Amino acid sequence: MPRLETLSDLSRNSILALPVDINEPMPLTTPGTPLADATVALVTSAGLHGRADAPFRKFDPSYRVVRSDLSLDEIVVTHTSIGFDRVPMQQDLNIVFPVDRINELAERGVIGAVAPNNYSFMGAQRDLTVVKEQTGPEVAERLVSEGVDVVVMTPT
Repeated sequence: MPRLETLSDLSRNSILALPVDINEPMPLTTPGTPLADATVALVTSAGLHGRADAPFRKFDPSYRVVRSDLSLDEIVVTHTSIGFDRVPMQQDLNIVFPVDRINELAERGVIGAVAPNNYSFMGAQRDLTVVKEQTGPEVAERLVSEGVDVVVMTPT
């Protein structure tokens, strides 16, 4: 992510004019299941999807299911943003989607299981209405129906 002072006046002013949601109080729920027994899923805003899935479009409020059995080389990034440096995550996707770390935690018994599906949204949203009112709740319902106890969110 570039520093504001390194951007052109146009880019800097555009970013500073973006609306920002303030979530007060911070929603926090203590897991009802001990981590050693919990099923864990990832939810990211990195614009990830499987190679066969439709790419994200600019300001796309939809989501993609990223199956846990996909290998990292089967996952594509179509996040678009002028302030988004893709190089680090192209070198190691675990930076934004720590699926290898989650699998390691499951293998060591730190968590109970890895969920069958993870979910990805497109970051850099200017209007969050659809995500807050439709696609976010849809993903929440899917996670609950899949028996997920804990979600690790990786904003990008």
